[in-house]
Amino acid sequence: MRKTIFIISFALLTLSAFSQQIFVKQALVVNVEVPVRVFKDGIFIDNLSIDDFQVLENGIPQKIEAIYLVKKRTVEKSEEKRRFAPETSRHFFLNFEVMEYTAELGKALEYFVQNVILPGDNLYVITPMKTYRLKQKALEVKTRENILSEMQSLLRRDVLTGSSEYNATVEELVRLSRSISAAVKSGSLDSSKREATYPKEQDSFSTGLYSGLDFDEQLVHYEGLLERLEILRKVDEMKLVEFARFLKNKEGQKYVFLFYQREFIPRIEPKTLNQYIDLYQERPDVIANISRIYDFQKREVSFNVESLKQVYSDSSISIHFLFITKPAEIIAGISMEEHTEDIFAPFREMANATGGFTASSSNPFYLFQQALDASEKYYLLYYSPKDYEPDKKFKQIQVKLKNKDYKVSHRAGYFAN
Repeated sequence: MRKTIFIISFALLTLSAFSQQIFVKQALVVNVEVPVRVFKDGIFIDNLSIDDFQVLENGIPQKIEAIYLVKKRTVEKSEEKRRFAPETSRHFFLNFEVMEYTAELGKALEYFVQNVILPGDNLYVITPMKTYRLKQKALEVKTRENILSEMQSLLRRDVLTGSSEYNATVEELVRLSRSISAAVKSGSLDSSKREATYPKEQDSFSTGLYSGLDFDEQLVHYEGLLERLEILRKVDEMKLVEFARFLKNKEGQKYVFLFYQREFIPRIEPKTLNQYIDLYQERPDVIANISRIYDFQKREVSFNVESLKQVYSDSSISIHFLFITKPAEIIAGISMEEHTEDIFAPFREMANATGGFTASSSNPFYLFQQALDASEKYYLLYYSPKDYEPDKKFKQIQVKLKNKDYKVSHRAGYFAN
């Protein structure tokens, strides 16, 4: 949000024989800026007037002071009851939370460099390893082909390096899951020794590093790998808050494109675990171990979604959540289960709260193109809240269209600071 405050002061002078008193009253005039996008069947509606819109703050109708239609950085149309100076500079943040670099990701970058970014725009690329900023004069001194090549090389290298521990952990889980499943299914568990002896024909991939471990040790190791995976993918709430605060101080329009890749976790089949429980019913430590493994399948949101929705909405950031899907790998003896509900639902809510775009596809180029097209045009709407009080509370904004059945997206509100 870009919010400007003007202090209007006046003094009342009263004279007496003994003293002179000056009473000062301050009134705050706050201008709230709301980027608004209006669509009908996926097509942006660009012929609306100021009288078509209605704005409510905490349910109370507000007077719209001005509205501007913007494409890229150009104000194409304006209606003003009071004059404003819209800031239409653009800040792009491309955040790649992915485990592999694909040709389609490279194609998405190509589309952005060749068709979207303009001289004067600010670009940040956030990889699993680092954050890069495109130098201000880069588009003037380098060709777009050179810039694209550098971006693709940096992203490819950082994805490979930054996701190596995660991918290695998943691969180890696959091997261990197959090892455990093979031992149980072959009936080769010795309950007295708690060891797994493998048939000679069992392939080395299934047993591999774990053939020297007894079955209990394998389960403990399996649990440890699941715990490591959760640590690697944990969302740091404080970093998200710091990012929002960093962006709030930037003038202009701020776009965050979050590429997030669908995750599949190798799971020991429940039937296999139940067989193990039947074999060791007299062992409470074994039952507890199995219960903890089942608990890892229940992923809960690890951060305060409502708080982050308000922080990002207040900073007037458009978050576009691009969820990259892919089919599960088929591996004999184990199931590959999707477990991204703790990420997908919260970030979809955050995108909606900022007036952003959410979509899923196996093709990141298609997702990125859709999101860029959806964000290219917008209305900037200004109003001054009635009876404004700087009470630091979150004020909810609702933008409606009069007598029109269109989809309207905008940020959810702001903090009255």
